[in-house]
Amino acid sequence: MAEKNWAGNHTYQAVRLHRPETMDQVQEWVAKSTKVKVLGSRHCFNDIADFPGGDLISLERLTGIRLDRERRLVTVDGGVRYGELCEYLNREGFALHNMASLPHITVAGAIATATHGSGERNGSLATAVSGLEIVRADGEVVSLSRATDGDRFAGAVVGLGALGVVTRLTLDVEPAFDMRQDVYENLAMDAVGAHFDEIEASAYSVSLFTDWRSDAVNQVWLKSRVTGASTLAGDFFGAAAAKAPRNPLPNGDPLNCTAQMGVPGPWHDRLPHFKYGFQPSNGDELQTEYFVPRRHAVAGLAALAELADRICDLLWISEIRTIDSDDHWMSPCHGRESVAFHFTWKSMWPEVSALLPEIESALAPFDARPHWGKLFTMWPLTVQSLYPKLADFRQLVMEFDPEGKFRNPYLERYIFV
Repeated sequence: MAEKNWAGNHTYQAVRLHRPETMDQVQEWVAKSTKVKVLGSRHCFNDIADFPGGDLISLERLTGIRLDRERRLVTVDGGVRYGELCEYLNREGFALHNMASLPHITVAGAIATATHGSGERNGSLATAVSGLEIVRADGEVVSLSRATDGDRFAGAVVGLGALGVVTRLTLDVEPAFDMRQDVYENLAMDAVGAHFDEIEASAYSVSLFTDWRSDAVNQVWLKSRVTGASTLAGDFFGAAAAKAPRNPLPNGDPLNCTAQMGVPGPWHDRLPHFKYGFQPSNGDELQTEYFVPRRHAVAGLAALAELADRICDLLWISEIRTIDSDDHWMSPCHGRESVAFHFTWKSMWPEVSALLPEIESALAPFDARPHWGKLFTMWPLTVQSLYPKLADFRQLVMEFDPEGKFRNPYLERYIFV
């Protein structure tokens, strides 16, 4: 097949790639396959969406969007990307509660791995899901909803591709709103430690970017709903307002980023960091992310600071965000308000892979959970111990896929070993 993921660090080992144009074709190919996985926007950095010797199904040609105005719901097919969905919703006068840092990813893929944005009262993107349709191993379609399926729904939403092919998702929407984005520079780490809760409560979405080369956060990105006169000051806990638009990556082009400088605009043009249709992030990169309980945020920062000299030379940028808790069984934010420590690495996997165990050891006292779609080196039994509903999830997987048609090496390592 010789297909690679978005960053180019993984070459898929499946032997066939199918691009169905109808639901009937999805069901037929799933039923006929013996080993199969779904390929989304290829933004995962590991082998979660691969199956050596098997089949891959891309839903890129299934891009339907259906809006239910009265119930404030939108239903999307499995190939829809956030950029397409958000432009459609905004034209119709609606919005999502949050977005990830780039709108280039598929809705289904992002939700399957509990991808998130930021905001202390904002859950991951999966928390918007109110219903989903899954083509299970025998080719039959199963529908689940928040309203009628309780625990099974909570187990299926962040499904890691283990239950089947998610062909449709229904999401909660709300009335469209305007936002502004303000960037501040050189926020002292001492101020972050002393005022972390105030900083995180200062805007609808807050991102702290650091390269770990100094005792300061390089940039603070504040995304605020426009509700009237601005209350933002020229100084932010000692940090100065940026004098021009910025890119969070050193030497990155601000043209690729969403509008800043406090200029109001539509929600979907402010919530992501990068514009749809432009180069997201650096591209030539690796990514890692760990989630710890929010109450350990400052202690986690201090633990990482001890490794700053090791981190900085391998790093493009690190981002720190908060996410609300949720009830999805396999979500890294399951049952706990969280802070996420994200690392965008240079493409230096031998060096990065040697450092990750030290980072994981530093965060181990805080029960750090890794992002399912990014790179980590944690022992599989350690990962499993962090998910109290793992046994229930295994049982649900067996119900949908008793023969292991979707159970690739990634799932065998981290879910079933």
